[in-house]
Amino acid sequence: MIDVLVIGSGGAGMVAALSAKEAGARVAILGKSYPTRSQTSMAQGGINAAIGEEDSVEQHIADTLKSAQGLASEAAVEKLCRDGVEAVRWLDKIGVPFSRTEEKRIAQRRLGGASAVRACYAQDYTGLKVLHSLYDTCVKEDITFYNEYFLLNLIRQEDEKGKVTVGGATALNIKTGEVEAFKAKTVIMATGGYSRIYQKHSTNATGSTGDGLAAAIRAGAKLSDMEFVQFHPTGLKNSSILISESARGAGGHLLNAKGERFTDELQPRDALSRAIAEEIEKSGEVFLDIRHLGEEFIDHELPQERKLARLYENVDPVHELIPIKPVAHYTMGGIAVDADSQTAVSGLFAAGECANHNVHGANRLGGNSLLELIVFGRQAGENAAKMAAAVDAVVEDPEQLKKDQNFVQGVKYFTNQIDFYEKRYFIGNIFYNNAGIKRNDMGLKAVLGAIRQIQKELPFMGPKDKSKSYNTNLVEFIEFGNMVELAEIMVVGAISRNESRGAHYREDIPDRNDTVYGAHTLSWREDGVLCVDFLK
Repeated sequence: MIDVLVIGSGGAGMVAALSAKEAGARVAILGKSYPTRSQTSMAQGGINAAIGEEDSVEQHIADTLKSAQGLASEAAVEKLCRDGVEAVRWLDKIGVPFSRTEEKRIAQRRLGGASAVRACYAQDYTGLKVLHSLYDTCVKEDITFYNEYFLLNLIRQEDEKGKVTVGGATALNIKTGEVEAFKAKTVIMATGGYSRIYQKHSTNATGSTGDGLAAAIRAGAKLSDMEFVQFHPTGLKNSSILISESARGAGGHLLNAKGERFTDELQPRDALSRAIAEEIEKSGEVFLDIRHLGEEFIDHELPQERKLARLYENVDPVHELIPIKPVAHYTMGGIAVDADSQTAVSGLFAAGECANHNVHGANRLGGNSLLELIVFGRQAGENAAKMAAAVDAVVEDPEQLKKDQNFVQGVKYFTNQIDFYEKRYFIGNIFYNNAGIKRNDMGLKAVLGAIRQIQKELPFMGPKDKSKSYNTNLVEFIEFGNMVELAEIMVVGAISRNESRGAHYREDIPDRNDTVYGAHTLSWREDGVLCVDFLK
């Protein structure tokens, strides 16, 4: 019997599992891929913690609230920043190999939007080092992993008063092609974000398709602030591979086609992404210049950035400029959770990028993503374990397993008249152009019309591969369905928010409106119908 089922084997999932295990729960982690392939590895620049002599928790709180632009919970931000100091100490304790100063202290750098040097780092591999250390710790603690299981739906039960309770999940065993049920007293969703909707215009891996959010809203949870997608200013021009903010934090310059600096490189990501996009429109190109930092510094502090630039752009940043563009990177929206990391579904918790703890608001402060998954991952794990200890019997719903078995078998016989890969590519482009860095009412409504047409066409799509074992074509089609579901929610939220705030910039309404829109968008389904409202 599983007490706590963690869905998602990245940083947030492993932190939550370790916390639940420490609280005495029997824990298992269900993952679509393998833990060390998680998107957590892309958080290269560092993890914020006010441990420096010239910094303070109060400054960290102020910077985070300023970046969020009125859409963050002060209580949640205070918890994030105050618990951040202990979070970094805990990571240090489990063996994260942080870079060190000459005095043997954890090295820190300043990232965009920060008023002090605050981001603790491990060269430019911070997320990867954190991820590997967490996995090593999970192995030591005998955490059970179910790798290569694709989440389909949550097992749930609704009482006569309408209260929904979770009892596990159904998942496709990618290796065998069988649909299996995992029963559990409580569930923690830690499945990551959804910015792969932007396809080739995203830094995210192909698996960042929002499967957990789609399953959560189908089960009765609510999603919030889905229109807020953070664009990272420095993706490689041709591949969208991320060049870490650490390059700018170390003193890198942004140059236009004339070789001139044109903006403050360490302003918040939303403003900087717009500045770069506007410069590209004017002059055609923007470059990142780190040549002046010197080969010795680059090889010691930024070795990954040099490797990526050489591999994907065929330029050596020691001697050449790096061509860049802003690309979709992080999704501020997610599953709405309360102060205990619990969703609107009893027994369902969420942590990491798939959750919205109201700490990022309209624009995430660089260095806070790794911090969030540690702080709230630990909270979700502890609270899920406590709830599981008080549960006598697991919620049963054998019909869910049958439905999902029939669904997986059924989609193999869709007519396949329309190539869903072409539609996926189309969605990525139309989102980048019309629902990306800059938006307007006409463009957003065009996107919504396109998405709703694709929803009608889904039965005419489907996988060509009819095999069972390792049918990636089938998995990608189900992922596509999840992305289409979330795409509608994102666009409806963006159309409804008639203002500009952080990452949501409306060219037709460039001003912020706190009177009407100083609130979170909340999305849910009633009898299959999408509902969206604003909640203070």
